Amino acid sequence: MNDSRRELLRRQFDLTWSLFEYHLERLEPEDFLWEPAPLCWTVRPDGDGGWVADFAETEPDPVPIPTIGWISWHIGWWWGVTIDHARGRVPRERTGITWPGSGKAAVDWLRDLRTEWLSVLDRLDDTDLDATAPFPWQNDPEHTVAHMLAWVNSELMKNATEIGQLRMLRAAR
Repeated sequence: MNDSRRELLRRQFDLTWSLFEYHLERLEPEDFLWEPAPLCWTVRPDGDGGWVADFAETEPDPVPIPTIGWISWHIGWWWGVTIDHARGRVPRERTGITWPGSGKAAVDWLRDLRTEWLSVLDRLDDTDLDATAPFPWQNDPEHTVAHMLAWVNSELMKNATEIGQLRMLRAAR
C-alpha cells in the first residue's frame, strides 16, 4: 500500500465496514423482513425456494421504504456488479443476483462480498487508480477507478446507515 490515495480509500472502507459490522453482529433473522411502513420494498419468496426483490426501473413517487432484506439484496447487487467490473468479468444482470435469505445467510453473503472486495483493493496500484472507471459511470473518462472506490465507500456507508436505523427502530418497538 504505497499509494496514499489507495491507503486513504482503504482506511475509509475499513472505517465504514467497522460501523456496518456493528449492526451486522446485532441483526436478528426477524429484522430482515420487518416492514416499517405500509409502502415497502422487500424481498419475496419466488415459489421455487428463492427470493425476488421489489424493483422499478423508474423510482416511484413516493419512494417505498426498504426492508433490511431489500437493502441487503441491493448491496449484493451494486457491489457484486462493481466487483464484476473491477475484475474484468461480464457483469451480472440485476435479476441474476438473488438474495440468500434472512439471518446468517444474508450476513455471510455481505461478509463474503467484503472479502472479495478486499482482494480487488489489494491488487491495485497507482496506474490502476488513474484508469477510467468501468462502473458506475460506464467508462466515462472523467471518472477513475479511485472515484469508483470512493463511490463504493459512500454507497456502503449509506446502506449501512439505513440498515442500522431500521434495526434500531424495530428493536425500539
